[in-house]
Amino acid sequence: MLLIYCPYCKEERPEIEFRHAGEAHIARPTDIKAISDEDFEGFFFIRSNPKGIAFERWRHVHGCGRFFNAVRDTVSDKIIMTYEAGKPRPSDEEIQARLKELAL
Repeated sequence: MLLIYCPYCKEERPEIEFRHAGEAHIARPTDIKAISDEDFEGFFFIRSNPKGIAFERWRHVHGCGRFFNAVRDTVSDKIIMTYEAGKPRPSDEEIQARLKELAL
């Protein structure tokens, strides 16, 4: 079972308490009705879906109910770290340090 650390509740909980909410750090257009159909498609449908490190949004549905971000390795399906929504994405150095800590 995958355990996910909620940065708000400050504890690891089973993944069944959480819901994946897509890619993190996507900027919403300021005036969505003024953008072209192609730009809307890019914002709404197109995601990076990388092999390796991905930045994702998750929601602790059966806990605090809040959204947060996670760094996950899509190859191993391991969550490397989580952090509060609105915080900047961790640097490559922070991610590599965490990977060493986890021995991944």
